[in-house]
Amino acid sequence: MAEEKLHFLAICGSLRQGSYNRMALRAAIALAPPEISIESFDIAPLPPYDEDVRAKGFPAEVARLRQHIADADAILFVTPEYNYSLPGVLKNAIDWASRPPGQPFDGKPMAVMGASPGQSGAGRAQHHLRQVMIYLNGHFLNKPEVMIREAASRFDAAGELTDEATRGLIRELLVNLAAWTRRLKAR
Repeated sequence: MAEEKLHFLAICGSLRQGSYNRMALRAAIALAPPEISIESFDIAPLPPYDEDVRAKGFPAEVARLRQHIADADAILFVTPEYNYSLPGVLKNAIDWASRPPGQPFDGKPMAVMGASPGQSGAGRAQHHLRQVMIYLNGHFLNKPEVMIREAASRFDAAGELTDEATRGLIRELLVNLAAWTRRLKAR
């Protein structure tokens, strides 16, 4: 019997269209096995979090993000590192989505990957994202860690991921996230 197709929601922490993290996300979508679909959600239209606004009701884009998170089988975060942490726009999206009632991250399988031009591969941002999600009861996949360092050497001029080792890690991350998702669903 064929396994059911899983739907992952990808959230990129970079707004810049030419960012290495958007390139990494495009690579993940292209490398996904047939039993996984990946949909990307653009967080750029989200307003800055404001409790006064939320008290009047979620803005339409926020409501849409919350619904997409709730409908997804798992979440894939792709994030750069800004000032040793996660980008403000990603934290803003998480803050909006996590407000009551019924915050949709609760119990959700998750994975993270990131790229940077330097040596860290966005590792500190990934660590901080995991810390944030502990409070929201997100269930992160631990391995493999996908920290794409020296990103300029891993992508070509057209934005294609050319590094085979990194391509293999992304494939493994997606396969493991699918297994992790199925395992959590079976509980």
